Amino acid sequence: MLEARGLTKRYGAFLALDHVDFQVRRGEILGYLGPNGSGKSTTVNSVVGLIDPSAGSLWLDGRRMSQDPIAYKRRIGYVPEEPHLYTHLTATEYLMLVGRLRGLSERTLAEKVTALLHLLLLWESRYATMAAYSKGMRQRVLLAAALLHNPDLLVLDEPFAGLDVTAGLLFRTLLRLFVADDRMVLFSTHRFDIVEQLCSRVVILSGGHIVAEHEVASFRDAGSPSLEDVFVRATRHDDFTPVARQILDIMQLV
Repeated sequence: MLEARGLTKRYGAFLALDHVDFQVRRGEILGYLGPNGSGKSTTVNSVVGLIDPSAGSLWLDGRRMSQDPIAYKRRIGYVPEEPHLYTHLTATEYLMLVGRLRGLSERTLAEKVTALLHLLLLWESRYATMAAYSKGMRQRVLLAAALLHNPDLLVLDEPFAGLDVTAGLLFRTLLRLFVADDRMVLFSTHRFDIVEQLCSRVVILSGGHIVAEHEVASFRDAGSPSLEDVFVRATRHDDFTPVARQILDIMQLV
């Protein structure tokens, strides 16, 4: 289980995260939902070890991250929102580089890279540098890189951005099977539909605070509020109906 305990992050006078507590249980995809500026990216960057929290701690299966940060990071696969890659490399070259940094043997790495390129529909482009890849293709390369070392926890930041329908279906199926093997997924997103389709629980963040936490199944009960309704109330969003009507009125001006 991944646990965040009192996770706090300050940037000077700005408080990006304020004593955030949540858990990602084994066998679970946890949706992490919030508007821009709510602290989602700060949380993700803290969980994967890209930034250090100002206070609080992260625990994985009862061991504090700070006790052995290298061992902690070895158990995590990460797919960031923006697919920043060494685009002068081919996908094969990039994945071989990542696998070597992860300490995989050359034989194992060669087998895994070949299989993943086939299964993620990248084999036909294996000789092209990634500068020629679409955003969706780059996302698939990042997914392959995140899975190479057989992680216990996947941390995903808007991983469906740029994926076509086929790749999106494959990705959803893969994530369900991944957690069925008693692993964990932290899924940061803006999309209500993906959370409702994939996640078992959702945490809603606003202004650096957790403002709601729900079982996703509860939104499927007849007469229950939708996830979108709960999100709007919890984050105190304005009613955009008047603004939308004004936009439509402006469209009709001649």
